[in-house]
Amino acid sequence: MIPRYSRPEMVAIWSPESKFRIWFEIEAHAATAMAELGIIPKDAAKKIWDKGRTAKFDVARIDAIEAEVKHDVIAFLTHLSEIVGPEARFMHSGMTSSDVLDTCFNVQLTRAADFLIDDVDVLLAALKRRAFEHKFTPTVGRSHGIHAEPTTFGLKLAYAYAEFARGRERLIAARKEVATCAISGAVGTFAQVDPRVEAYVAKAMGLAVEPISTQVIPRDRHAMYFATLAVIASSIERLATEIRHLQRTEVLEAEEFFSEKQKGSSAMPHKRNPVLSENVTGLARMVRGYAIPAMENVALWHERDISHSSVERMIGPDATVTLDFALARLASLIDRLLVYPASMQKNLDRLGGLIHSQRVLIALTQKGVAREDAYAIVQRNAMKVWGGEANFLELLKKDPDVRAKLSDKELEANFDLDHHFKHVDTIFTRVFGSA
Repeated sequence: MIPRYSRPEMVAIWSPESKFRIWFEIEAHAATAMAELGIIPKDAAKKIWDKGRTAKFDVARIDAIEAEVKHDVIAFLTHLSEIVGPEARFMHSGMTSSDVLDTCFNVQLTRAADFLIDDVDVLLAALKRRAFEHKFTPTVGRSHGIHAEPTTFGLKLAYAYAEFARGRERLIAARKEVATCAISGAVGTFAQVDPRVEAYVAKAMGLAVEPISTQVIPRDRHAMYFATLAVIASSIERLATEIRHLQRTEVLEAEEFFSEKQKGSSAMPHKRNPVLSENVTGLARMVRGYAIPAMENVALWHERDISHSSVERMIGPDATVTLDFALARLASLIDRLLVYPASMQKNLDRLGGLIHSQRVLIALTQKGVAREDAYAIVQRNAMKVWGGEANFLELLKKDPDVRAKLSDKELEANFDLDHHFKHVDTIFTRVFGSA
């Protein structure tokens, strides 16, 4: 995690202090369940809670023990026994390290998912507000980067809203997928720990019981989680790329907010660069990069190995912290995005009416002209406009093949910009609902 691209609330989930607190809660809940089943004394379970609930775990002390024993869970349990006292011997009974590590990791991932869902909600609110603000702001739609037909800037933002709404649903599903608990002991057979202990811990930690674990929770769950983060990151990049294109000097239809004392270049004082969009584009690449190692973690040896462990220690915090930052930055960018309707209109007019070529094509076919012939008629006039020869409508009015089928009034009716926006309300209702 790099502080420059981190927010403290998400970082806190992955701190050693948070991790050890979760480890303690898993162990303490397990002790409570065992006490209720008569496996360990009830006084011992109470003592574990009483001593550990308010304890401040000494990270440096745990690290020092781990340097000796070369095992993180044993180091923690040793330190916890220093806090709890003799009753500590009843902790971790029948359990294995993965019971603690995997359950904790899933707790952290679900908490991170909650933050990410909130982040998407903030972004959705910004997109919705700006989409309605520019619901009927005309702009040119482009295919292959080339002017195609008119659209509205509100529709551009509505596309993004719908995409992130789908991302939100995927996040909810990914959270559910990874929110499982395993307290099943060595090789996952429950030979030394009662399945009711697992059920108790799962409920206490807000998780579901893992139906079958092989000492580790199956990593296909985690692969889906990180794949979901990667897809959301791709959606971030798609929107950021659109903004970067729209801010190009030759286009300048929208622009990132530029504060009074902000500087765009160390060499050129005139520069106003889309640095935030470029930044989140780069962060999206990083988040996508974490999906592949998560998928490679699925194939572990037999009932357990720890080849996944080093990977998850890195990608867990890095992917969630980075995506959290990118979503927050994108929401702020959209919220303050500068939009230039006059530039949009200028670009719409730039090709002298060529954006209406399809309507003329359809009008000719409706007058009995074969489609291939109509296409050739319209295209030959359009290519003259590309070459700089006058206005499209004027050329069509002078074309004898067009005049034979369409009057000036009929031609002009096909150059009505509002025609392209007659179903905007329908699209908005589909995306945002009828309210």
